[in-house]
Amino acid sequence: MKPLLIASLLLIAVQPAVAAIPMLNYDCPNDVQVHTDEGGPIYINGKEAKIKQKNDKYIEAKGEGVTVSISLNDDGSATVSYTGPKGANGICQPAEGD
Repeated sequence: MKPLLIASLLLIAVQPAVAAIPMLNYDCPNDVQVHTDEGGPIYINGKEAKIKQKNDKYIEAKGEGVTVSISLNDDGSATVSYTGPKGANGICQPAEGD
């Protein structure tokens, strides 16, 4: 019983800390759509992206040839931008209806 308890505690201790990802729906220039479910994952153009957390307020998601940057503000809002191929970049806006 004791080894199982220790193993369970170790698994909990080594889990990476992930910022609380809010539910978001954003449209970016060049037909890039970003959707997150609360707590993750993050989708870029409907496909699950690879997430890299920089700190508890900043997350990058990569997929579909673009990198999406999500900055979480103290008031609970988010600032979303993207960088794509050939230097394409821009600020994303909340999708219509959100």
